[in-house]
Amino acid sequence: MKSKKTFVLAPDSFKESMTAKEVCLAMESGLKKIFPDANYIHVPMADGGEGTVQSLVDATNGSIRSITVTGPLGKPVEASYGIMGCGQIGVIEMAAASGIHFVNAETKNPLKTTTYGTGQLIKDCLDQGIKKIILGIGGSATNDGGAGMAMALGVKFYDKSGSEIGFGGGELNKINAIDMSCFDNRLNEVELIVACDVTNPLCGEHGASAVFGPQKGATPEMVEALDRNLSHYANIINNQLSRNVADIPGAGAAGGMGAGLMAFTKCQLKRGIDIVVEYTGLREKLANADLCFTGEGRIDFQTKFGKTPFGVAQVAKEKNIPVIAVSGCIGAGVDILHDEGIDAIFGIIPNASSIDALLKNGAINMERACENIGRLLKVAMV
Repeated sequence: MKSKKTFVLAPDSFKESMTAKEVCLAMESGLKKIFPDANYIHVPMADGGEGTVQSLVDATNGSIRSITVTGPLGKPVEASYGIMGCGQIGVIEMAAASGIHFVNAETKNPLKTTTYGTGQLIKDCLDQGIKKIILGIGGSATNDGGAGMAMALGVKFYDKSGSEIGFGGGELNKINAIDMSCFDNRLNEVELIVACDVTNPLCGEHGASAVFGPQKGATPEMVEALDRNLSHYANIINNQLSRNVADIPGAGAAGGMGAGLMAFTKCQLKRGIDIVVEYTGLREKLANADLCFTGEGRIDFQTKFGKTPFGVAQVAKEKNIPVIAVSGCIGAGVDILHDEGIDAIFGIIPNASSIDALLKNGAINMERACENIGRLLKVAMV
């Protein structure tokens, strides 16, 4: 390494403990005790799921906008989305408006829940003059194929009597006609990039209802009904809009939201981590780095499947930059990550403590761990 080091700090958030930006600050604080003159480049990261809005806003000095929308149960909720520092790119997490955290054991019901609020967030982006939207789908309480989202953007779904259908996956079998005449055509001029890491089709044993329905409250009987309804929905879309969305990988994401986006918008589906790597400028920021630090709350064998530390390591590996991962918890199977660009993995937990205490002291523990990693690096340089 050069005499004056450059450390790129590119962690994910530590859920319920630290945002990715706060992790960066704690990492720098620890390392700076050993390398006070080093350059520290902060790149708050995410993998397209929870925390993506905050990471991209923090990485670009952007802002957060909050509005009132229709939640999954049809009641008003407060939801936020991000506007990146350039002022032209909106970042939405579907869960902010249609998330499963808005329902409980008594109220969750995918026959009734709607994605209407997510459509309202998209519409508000258009109202703000946004030219590109990054939409993370996942964590939803819904199984409506994105029909609610489409309604918020002006699409009308009519039954055989000519009446508009209601909210929820339980209404999709009533659709007889789709009217696009009031669709918000501004969306046709906006680039819509969807963060989607699942490849499930819309229907069948690997589809939205069978795989994700139960966690949203669907009984076996509901799963069968929802699957039939989504199949009917896909057939209507194919017949009337000439878009065959049923079997496209990712169509079943977020209760069929993938299919709805493919049907009514000109979206592109991409891996979440790839989107965040691109829009944080991680590759460019790694150009002159001596070492890259990454991490998230838990690292295990699943990290290889699109999680932030893996994605960061893959980019660093392109440039032969060593990577150190720091985690709150190190699970089984991490050895496979050493062949994927992560050179060493460290935990930050100093002693046996309650979960509440560990979450509360995350920044302190991260700082201490990184200070000790810095001391080890200094010894290795002698």
